[in-house]
Amino acid sequence: MSRKHHGSSLDSLLKEEGIFEEAQALAIKEVVVWQLTEAMEKQSLSKARLAAMLKTSRSQVDRLLDPTRDVTLSTLQRAAAVVGRKVQIELV
Repeated sequence: MSRKHHGSSLDSLLKEEGIFEEAQALAIKEVVVWQLTEAMEKQSLSKARLAAMLKTSRSQVDRLLDPTRDVTLSTLQRAAAVVGRKVQIELV
């Protein structure tokens, strides 16, 4: 029986290159940003309105929604609460 795929997995390649953890962290941030953006859209909530509800600036909301930027857990929790969601973290 022949193999359908040849070579190593993407995870193996990223580990060989020493960037697996960095790539994984970015992917997680992108998903969180996507989820926040989707929740904002469902509520017709603009970035400016979210900023006002969080008692912060629009530029801070832009940083929050930028997956390449680091965000504190408390900021993420506050933003999630505003859109009716919660943050759940699990160690595996």
